[in-house]
Amino acid sequence: MFIDEAKIRVTGGDGGNGCVAFRREKFVPRGGPSGGDGGRGGNVILESTEHLNTLLKFRYKREFSAERGGNGEGSNRHGKDGADEIISLPVGTLVYDESGDKLWDFDAVGQRFVAAEGGRGGRGNARFATSTRQAPRKAEPGRPGEARSLRLELKLIADVGLVGFPNVGKSTLISRVSAARPRIADYPFTTLEPHLGVVALDLERSFVMADIPGLIEGAHQGKGLGTRFLKHVERTRLLLHLVDVAEHAGRDPVEDYHTILRELASFSPTVAAKPMLVVASRIDAAGEGDRLVALREFCRGREMPLYEISCVTGEGLEELKRAAWAKLEQIPRPGLAEEPKPAVEASQNR
Repeated sequence: MFIDEAKIRVTGGDGGNGCVAFRREKFVPRGGPSGGDGGRGGNVILESTEHLNTLLKFRYKREFSAERGGNGEGSNRHGKDGADEIISLPVGTLVYDESGDKLWDFDAVGQRFVAAEGGRGGRGNARFATSTRQAPRKAEPGRPGEARSLRLELKLIADVGLVGFPNVGKSTLISRVSAARPRIADYPFTTLEPHLGVVALDLERSFVMADIPGLIEGAHQGKGLGTRFLKHVERTRLLLHLVDVAEHAGRDPVEDYHTILRELASFSPTVAAKPMLVVASRIDAAGEGDRLVALREFCRGREMPLYEISCVTGEGLEELKRAAWAKLEQIPRPGLAEEPKPAVEASQNR
């Protein structure tokens, strides 16, 4: 099951309490205060990994707490620091606080973010000894750990995104050019969740393709599957716009093209401005070819290349893969997000 949104509650571990103690060993006159400090509470750390592609696990567990720090003891023994709670997230996850402010964007593997810091341990009475107060009888309690509610939102990271009306052959295409196995059937909205597949041209050249569930007119207003999956094309570098030219499709292919562009623009002008290749899908079922000819003339008038494919016969698939790779080489890979992202390790907060 593909889950791309979740709400969780994270709580850092409380700090351990400081200790009030005095040395009373034989032959140690005036031993003085010996209460140790409490240990620091553990942090709750979010970490991106390549082994996850959904937020499904947060449907079953939504509260995460780090370990509490140990209390201080006599003989100046400090409490043990609490263990960190590390939560793995798929790459592409955005983290928001309760007010909606973005806290972090996991756009690479291995990034870490301290979501809730552990509380500081309290000082033992040995810390309060002075020349005028040699037997203090006070110690500090540990500070409580930070607690906050977070909203997680997953946006898939792929090089190429497939867009188009429902049932135009997007799922069939990704199943033919990669190892992805989405559900395929001859009715609209067969695909109810995005799928990723790795498309390999040879041993050294490959790219990631995302199959986005079909759009319809009014999708940006919530119709059909609405904007639920449109956000997943925001991170793609290149769009493949599939237009169905099958004889029995029953729609004008040129109008289909304009409708999808309007929906993308209504959702985000940035998405609509992404580089795009137009693909005539299901040419094996084009019949007399009137729809295909109309799309060819439209693309010729716009000076746009048109790639004609059939996922049934395999015609045009290799040419499309090479064209997508050539286009990707012209598009710079996005860097990290605007704000600096040092790897935040728990040891740095001790």
